Amino acid sequence: MGAELLRVRDLHAYYGESHVLHGVDCHVNRGEVVTLLGRNGAGRTTTLKALLGLVGSRSGSVEVEGRETIDLAPHRIAHLGIAYCPEERGIYSSLSTEENLLLPPPVAPGGMSVEEIYAMFPNLKERRASRGTHLSGGEQQMLALARILRTGARLLLLDEISEGLAPVIVQALARTVQRLRGQGYTIVMVEQNFRFAAPLADRFYIMERGRIVEGFAAAELQDKMPTLNRYLGV
Repeated sequence: MGAELLRVRDLHAYYGESHVLHGVDCHVNRGEVVTLLGRNGAGRTTTLKALLGLVGSRSGSVEVEGRETIDLAPHRIAHLGIAYCPEERGIYSSLSTEENLLLPPPVAPGGMSVEEIYAMFPNLKERRASRGTHLSGGEQQMLALARILRTGARLLLLDEISEGLAPVIVQALARTVQRLRGQGYTIVMVEQNFRFAAPLADRFYIMERGRIVEGFAAAELQDKMPTLNRYLGV
């Protein structure tokens, strides 16, 4: 693992008058896969959004490679090499697969070419001319992940990418995450599917009521099963 890429200290986030995050503290090292675990409503998705400033307001500290970003606009944070794959996917139904793929602008040099992406996602190459509405749920999820790889971002924030998908698609996405990790990407995942997340992550954080209540390495997973049962019912 490389040096620390992301450091979060005392992060609070608000939607209007709703105080959602209550002092989140965590870090992510370069080249790691880190998974945020927790029940629905624990604050995991809000944490991903708050890293990019996609909340009503936030306070605390979010450092990317030592640079404080808490007062930066979301587009400036993205240009530090961060990309977000939202749970709702955000596929444009009137555009073709390839048009969706080409839509996000580069935020950093070194993004994958379209042909490299098609090599990683052969299904998308076959459906390159199909409109977004004609893609299956699994193909839409692959497209949502694929299009952020073209931007040049090296820190990927992935929100529930396995949700509601057939097991064969989930397995394909797991192989993709492993491949991206092998290529040096740093990944923070929010996942409800513990069986999907467990073999992929280097470290885990458990969230409860807008706070991180436990953090541990993959090597500690067996010893932490009672804790996981208590917080997640795993």
